[in-house]
Amino acid sequence: MATAKFAEIKEYIRRHIEAGEWEENTRVPSENQLAEQFGCSRMTARRALTELVEAGVLERSQGLGTFVASLKSQSSMLSIRNIADEIKGRGHGHSVQVVELAAINAIPPIAIALGLEEGTEVFYSLLVHCEQGIPLQLEERFVNPSLAPGYLRQDFSQLTPHEYLSHVAPLTEARHTIEAIMPKEQIRNSLNIPEGEPCLQIIRRTWSRQGVVSFARLVHPGSRFRLGGHLTFK
Repeated sequence: MATAKFAEIKEYIRRHIEAGEWEENTRVPSENQLAEQFGCSRMTARRALTELVEAGVLERSQGLGTFVASLKSQSSMLSIRNIADEIKGRGHGHSVQVVELAAINAIPPIAIALGLEEGTEVFYSLLVHCEQGIPLQLEERFVNPSLAPGYLRQDFSQLTPHEYLSHVAPLTEARHTIEAIMPKEQIRNSLNIPEGEPCLQIIRRTWSRQGVVSFARLVHPGSRFRLGGHLTFK
């Protein structure tokens, strides 16, 4: 399975950092150096560095270069929790409706999100998570088969994708985008909500040490879901 050049560069940088070879504040190779080393364009090398900067792994200093970020800047303000645990923690029953589970060819946005070439086969799942039998979350997920080869063989009515992926490809990094949306008819039907009810949508990419594991869209009815958190300032 082909891996995009920018993903190879990101993995190369991560390996050096995780192995302790590049410590905090170490300057990483420049765009030109990476482009020459990996036989790619400077734009491709820039994309790899930019994504690692956005993830908090690296940081840029104008006129000086790009450096390994301090550990403090790599933490996430939003925790990753298993929805089944959240529901059970409230003393309620969790159930799942498996709508679709299949292998598909990745269209450009999905291929980019997973760091793969367009048309590469990826795993796809569409699930509805319910609390006390009432739909709470529509989970649409695209998975890198090389990092979770047994994904399509799982019984997701008994085991959530989060639980399975955490076992086979432990999470090392995640990125979220959260927004309010007006859902289309298909989503409203899946969540059993009326026309006009807004939803909260979370777009999430997760990484393991080997690369991007999954790209997911999580949609929740506005009347049944809220996000919260606790921050400690030192």
